[in-house]
Amino acid sequence: MTAPGWGDLFRVFGRIGLLSFGGPAAQIALMHRELVETRPWLSEASYLRALSLCMLLPGPEAMQLATYAGWRLRGVAGGLLAGLLFVLPGALVIAVLALGYAFYGQVPLVQSAFLGIKAAVIVVVLQALRKVARKALHGVQGWLLAGLSFVALFVLGLPFPLIILLAGLWGMIAFRGTLAPDDPAVDVRANSLLTLAVWSALWAAPLLLLWGLGADFLLQLGLFFSKLAVVTFGGAYAVLAYMTQTVVQDYGWITTDQMIDALGLAETTPGPLILVTEFVALLAGFAQAGIAGALAAGIVALWVTFTPCFLWIFLAGPYLERISAQPRLAGALWAITAAVVGVIANLSLWFALHVLFTEVTPEALLAMPLPDFGSFDPIAAVLTALAAGLMLMLRRGFVATMVFCALAALALSAV
Repeated sequence: MTAPGWGDLFRVFGRIGLLSFGGPAAQIALMHRELVETRPWLSEASYLRALSLCMLLPGPEAMQLATYAGWRLRGVAGGLLAGLLFVLPGALVIAVLALGYAFYGQVPLVQSAFLGIKAAVIVVVLQALRKVARKALHGVQGWLLAGLSFVALFVLGLPFPLIILLAGLWGMIAFRGTLAPDDPAVDVRANSLLTLAVWSALWAAPLLLLWGLGADFLLQLGLFFSKLAVVTFGGAYAVLAYMTQTVVQDYGWITTDQMIDALGLAETTPGPLILVTEFVALLAGFAQAGIAGALAAGIVALWVTFTPCFLWIFLAGPYLERISAQPRLAGALWAITAAVVGVIANLSLWFALHVLFTEVTPEALLAMPLPDFGSFDPIAAVLTALAAGLMLMLRRGFVATMVFCALAALALSAV
C-alpha cells in the first residue's frame, strides 16, 4: 500500500486527537475505525500486534498506538506527528481548565459543584475496575495477584513500582516457553542505539538544564514524573494512587481534594487520561510562583511524561514481530494486568473514603486509611448514589453525569 500523504495523515490523526474522549478503550476503538475499517492503512493483524506491544510498554497505550501507526505509515516524522496530534488538543484544554481552577477553585459555589464531579469520579473508577477485572482475572492466580496487590497498597502502603516489578517477575517465572527465533531479515541494532541515545538525551536535557539553573522545585517535579513514566503500566488509573500519595503526602504540592478534582476534569478532555499529570503540575507550579510557575511546571510535566512514550515506540517498533512472540513477556504482561486490578481497587476505595468522609487518617500501625465516621457527608453519599444510577443503570456517559451531579450538588448545597 502507498503511504498516505502528509495532508491525509494530519487530517486523520488530528480528528482522532480531537475526538479521543472516553478513555483508552474508546480511543482504541476510534483508531481501529479510522485506520483499519474506514481506510486500509493498517491490517487487522498488524493493528492487534501493535496494541499488544503498547500494552507491554509503560505509558498511555492509546497514545503509543497512535504513535506506532504514524511511524508505520511515515517513519519517525509520521510517528511524531500522530503522537503530538493525539496529545496536544487535550493538553491545551487541560491548561485552560487548570488555570481557571487555580483562580476560582476555592470559590464556595465552585467547591459545591466539584462535590458532584467527585461523586461521578468514584463511579468512573469503579467502572474501570469492573472492565479491567473482567479481562484480566482468569483463574485462581489472577485473583490471588489482584488481592495481594490490593493488600500491599491499601493495608501495607508498599510502593507501586515495587508491586509492578514483583508481579512482572512472577509472570515471567510462571509462564515459561520457547522464545521465537529472530527474524534474519531485520537488523536494526545500529538504529536502535541511535534511537536510544537521541531520545534519552531529549528526555534528560531539560532536567539537566533545570539542575544547572538551580530550579529545585521544577527539577524535583521533572524527576518524579520521569519516574512515573517508567512505571505507568496498566493505564493512568493504575498509577493515580501512587501519584496521589507522592504529590499530596510526600511533597505537599496539592491537596487530596485537588487531586480528585484534577482527575474529574481530565476525564472530560480529549487525549490520554495521563494528562492529569499536567493538571497536577500546573496547580503545583501555580502555588509556587503564580501563572509563570504553572506554565513552566506544566511544560516540564508534559515533556517528561510523553518524551519516553516516543522513545519506547521508536525503540521497540522495529522489533514488534519478535516481541509479540515472547511467551515470558506475555506472562509478565498478564501478571502486571492482574496486579493492576488490585491497584485500581485500592484507588476506588481511597477515592470513595476521601469523598464520603471529610476526615481520613492512616491507621496507627499500618498505612491503611481509616475514616472518622463522625465526619460522614450525607450529601456526598446521595450524589454518589445518583452518579451510580445514571452511569451504571441508565448507561449515561461521564460528561452528562458529571454535569447533572454538579447541578444537583449546587441545588443540595443551597437547600
